[in-house]
Amino acid sequence: MKITAAVVHERSGPFTIEELDLCDPRADELLVEVVASGMCATDLHGRDAYYPTKFPKVFGHEGAGIVRAVGVAVTKFKPGDHVVMAYPWCGECPNCRAHRQSYCLHAFDLKMNGTRADGSILHSKNGKPVYSAFFQQSSFGNFTIANERFAVKVRNEASIEHVCALACGGQTGAGAVLNVMKPSAGDSFVVFGIGTVGLSGLMAAKICGCDPIIAVDVHEHRLKLARELGATHCINHKGRNDVVAEIKKITGIGARYTLETSALPIVFREAVEALMPAGMCVLLGSARKGTEVALEMPFVQNGREVRGVIQGDSVPQEFIPVLVDHILAGHFPVDRLITFYELADINRAAAESASGKTIKPVLRMPH
Repeated sequence: MKITAAVVHERSGPFTIEELDLCDPRADELLVEVVASGMCATDLHGRDAYYPTKFPKVFGHEGAGIVRAVGVAVTKFKPGDHVVMAYPWCGECPNCRAHRQSYCLHAFDLKMNGTRADGSILHSKNGKPVYSAFFQQSSFGNFTIANERFAVKVRNEASIEHVCALACGGQTGAGAVLNVMKPSAGDSFVVFGIGTVGLSGLMAAKICGCDPIIAVDVHEHRLKLARELGATHCINHKGRNDVVAEIKKITGIGARYTLETSALPIVFREAVEALMPAGMCVLLGSARKGTEVALEMPFVQNGREVRGVIQGDSVPQEFIPVLVDHILAGHFPVDRLITFYELADINRAAAESASGKTIKPVLRMPH
């Protein structure tokens, strides 16, 4: 079928809106009419070829929409269902078998290769391949193909334009808190970097009753929003070298939990040094290979835990519906993070996201 999608033809090139051919769904696949798709740094890293990639390519990995057709072997979905398309996993490696799909040993290839797992192409133009299947969805288009295993059915009363933000950034930040930290009411919590991931973690910390909740960033408009969403204290990091001391002043002994989203070594070290004994720091920021940070071993030895988390340590089919329930109950106002753009304005969305002006760009698809 003919669809409209945003295509990048070369490294760091612009997104261009084009008509493409989309293949039919296979037996285990869904044809999804994409209503909206979030944009995050991973899409821009793909555009800029931070990871090995092929061009031309369609990106987008926070898609949500309506099922329009299903393959003959699909049992969990039917036309008309509302779905969020989440990250892919192989289902066969040791981590997948252990119900830890976010650490799938084959996830990188499934996300980045631009094809289905068997090497087949989803999109083409004039008979030539257009690489897609980004996170096995490529949601920067008005229709796409999703595998049944990677789709999540959501309540129809939830806004599709809002729940798309849960597919990656929302579940990553909230999952780090709700699935990994699991704080108790009154536990101190600090988040370094308050984009979509950081603010999702902050909102989850509020759900848990953390106190104090401290937000650290360099953008005043983001700090203002953080306070409105539940931060009890805000620290502007710009030009300061006493952030750890300030956190210890607020908490008295250091933080029980810290969340680091910037992937900057100096900030990551601060997030660790701000911990109280037996505290936990979770790293969510995505750094390039070779990025290193030095930590004082006796400091870490005193019961402090430092670990990385991918996709919120979540199983999307279980966790995303929980977040949707929180949205509908008014406890997870993800809409406060969102700025809407039409697909035709995708290059402006990318620029305003990269500059920090926009927290969560969401692209509305043409129909």
